[in-house]
Amino acid sequence: MKEIAPYIAIAVLLFASACTRSTEADPDAVHAEPVPSAAPSQPPPSPSPDIPNLQAELLDDRHKSTSTPLGTFDFKNFTYPLPRGWHNPDGTDLTLTDGRRMPVSKFIDEEMEDEEKAEARALRRIGMSHVTTKYFDVTGDGHDEAIVILKVETTGNAIPQLVYIYEWKDGRPELIWNFRTGDRADGGLKDVRVEEGELVVELYGQDRFLLGETETSKITGDEEQLCCPTHFTRTTYKWNGNRFQMNSKRLTFSTADPSAAPTENMAEIANAKEKTKMQKIGSKK
Repeated sequence: MKEIAPYIAIAVLLFASACTRSTEADPDAVHAEPVPSAAPSQPPPSPSPDIPNLQAELLDDRHKSTSTPLGTFDFKNFTYPLPRGWHNPDGTDLTLTDGRRMPVSKFIDEEMEDEEKAEARALRRIGMSHVTTKYFDVTGDGHDEAIVILKVETTGNAIPQLVYIYEWKDGRPELIWNFRTGDRADGGLKDVRVEEGELVVELYGQDRFLLGETETSKITGDEEQLCCPTHFTRTTYKWNGNRFQMNSKRLTFSTADPSAAPTENMAEIANAKEKTKMQKIGSKK
């Protein structure tokens, strides 16, 4: 037993490191050196029984085809604009080849001259891979749009993702909205679909929803293992002819108890409690 104990300890440490919370990916930190030939992206392997498959809904067979020209367009060999916070140093867009763009990293040593550091940073590039493309009518015009989901390539287990919504216009895809999501339990993408003519977006975490191209900041105290979210938030958006607007209350559901009623607009509840707490502290002074 004494000889086995060290191996058990190592296994425990490896599992814990895979599930601990990571901070938002820094473009300077996520790059890896390119490889000569990259294999096409593949769905993530099935998780162990103890770790949920957080990509299951995104990778299922729903909405995988359409009769519109978008259904035959090659989104795996296409150029995408990068959202705020994920730009390449030179401001260039991201082009996938066979569903993938390998990241480029350039090591920077503190002993380098400032000019060398600046030159190395300028050569860095963000990596990305194609996850899936789904097709459904999100604008209500009777024609399907394409919802393209990409994964930011990092050096670890993080799964930040980018979502692009395209309509077919003038013989080519035209972008009408794009946004990024967080990493697994920290605002990661659970599902995207259409219900009753509205775009439904579900993000893991408590009261996590979209504003523009980024997910909102999380509720104070919403800390948990990245691998195993305990909540997810459902929001719906309506196309008004120019942009998508949130069209309902934000609903936070428990993953442990699917039958439990969701909490509406949880951030406002948390803020009200915090305000009351501060008022009580102030009145005692």
